[in-house]
Amino acid sequence: MRLRVREFRPRTGPREHRVVQPWHPLRHTTLNDPLGDSWGYLLGDHDGLSRLAALFSFAAFSRHTIVHVPLRESLPRTYAPGVPVDLVLAHPSAGLRPSAWPRLRARLRDGRPLTVRTNEERTAAHAATWDTEWERRHRRATHWLRPEVHAHTLFLFGGRDVFAAAATALEAAAGFGPLQKRALQGHDALVASFTSYLEPDHRWDRLEIGIGFQAHPPLHRFTPPGRPASRRRPRAASA
Repeated sequence: MRLRVREFRPRTGPREHRVVQPWHPLRHTTLNDPLGDSWGYLLGDHDGLSRLAALFSFAAFSRHTIVHVPLRESLPRTYAPGVPVDLVLAHPSAGLRPSAWPRLRARLRDGRPLTVRTNEERTAAHAATWDTEWERRHRRATHWLRPEVHAHTLFLFGGRDVFAAAATALEAAAGFGPLQKRALQGHDALVASFTSYLEPDHRWDRLEIGIGFQAHPPLHRFTPPGRPASRRRPRAASA
């Protein structure tokens, strides 16, 4: 998949960081602070979830790149609980500290346009590797998604395979979300989850992050996959 992004090269002290953002904002995708009540909800339309899947795939194989997805200014959804937050994806090797993010974010100006490619087959292969029996027994802490919230931003730190696995979950949500019965009425539908990719936590109130689909209005333009698009009948010619 070809993905248009905006690239920044801000400096904090002697270190230069590489930050990318989607070129066009995901206007119909929202995310709430999951640490507020131990439950987060990422809700998007087909376009938003598909592009998020590509961004997760790009993050999986870009160890020194910070992926920033501004979501706080997205259009409010019918059901969007909690406090809206942005999303940041990064490997530990990117050297990003959440406490330093506000200063770094303030320097994201005049980004240059860039087109990146994602490889869906490679992403699927690494997603499958993440969930093998051997990997489950030998998984290190950096192999899980580690969430932190700071400065109205949800940070997901992780490794290549878990980002790839999360990308496939988003692909599934984008593909199967429009097929849900509630989608035809414009309601949101919980389709997938990031919870199994988060650091193990055996408490009863462990953190959960769901992935939902909701078509954005006007709904008369929304056609679920597999159905022919309705066409207006041509008007009769005037005499």
